[in-house]
Amino acid sequence: MTWLQNAFHFLALSFLRLFAFLPYALTIYIGYSLGWLAAHTPNKRTKVVQTNLRLCFPNLSDAEIKALALEHWKLFGRSVIERSRIWLGSGKQITDIVTIHSAITLGDRKPRLLINPHFVGLEGGFMALSALASQHDWPRGAGLYQNMKNPFFNQKMIEWRNRFGGKSIERQSRLRDLIREIQTGNFIFIAPDIDLGPRDSIFVPFFGIQTNTITSVSRLARMSGAEVCLMTTTLNPDRKAYTCNISAPLPNFPSDSVEKDTENLNQAIEELVRERPAEYYWVHKRFKHRPPGEPSPYK
Repeated sequence: MTWLQNAFHFLALSFLRLFAFLPYALTIYIGYSLGWLAAHTPNKRTKVVQTNLRLCFPNLSDAEIKALALEHWKLFGRSVIERSRIWLGSGKQITDIVTIHSAITLGDRKPRLLINPHFVGLEGGFMALSALASQHDWPRGAGLYQNMKNPFFNQKMIEWRNRFGGKSIERQSRLRDLIREIQTGNFIFIAPDIDLGPRDSIFVPFFGIQTNTITSVSRLARMSGAEVCLMTTTLNPDRKAYTCNISAPLPNFPSDSVEKDTENLNQAIEELVRERPAEYYWVHKRFKHRPPGEPSPYK
């Protein structure tokens, strides 16, 4: 590691620690400002956001797409800065900004998969539930993660996410280890709405578009006997904090068809996104991999 990399890591960690303890209202303001700046800076991700929105909301005008994209970037910027408090702040700091409402009994140790779609508040819900679990002696939270390209911050994120007794599980880990976690009754967090390539994935509709989607939720639920619940963390109407809603178990899930389960899960996530389109992670290339012969919309 070069001295320049060391200096960058030191500065980045210093900024994170600073934002973790600034007044929360100031943190939000800075986040909105950075999001506004990102929206007005030409880069590949601004194109990705607008492409995704046009694909999913074809009835919106160009002006409406641009307005929705700007609002998304502001909320995205806010969420990035808020992660300093979520990753480095105390349990109380986290639960002060994220309230959990659950339709299931937390801590009853029933095998469950908590499906955590990519909304801007995703990290807050995960960490708030982990903090509460440590306070109430509930089962620990275990989440699947994809390795980052930067090994330094990859390790730091694992440490931050695990600091309340949670466990980060690499997506490529042995299946039996994950099933053991589920059957023990630990909270298992999965965010399946991301294009991870053709392996263990199928094309099913999402916003009417054939979308490469992992099938692991259906397969894990069938092998472990776990219930499947949606866990969505979204902004409150006053926009000062978040609420994490954990739903009742999805009915008839898993079914006798992996394809049907995967399609139904996509439709359930789509309904949530339509309710709060600006809060969804449109920066992801959700439609990157296409059916044979179909070009990428991001070129």
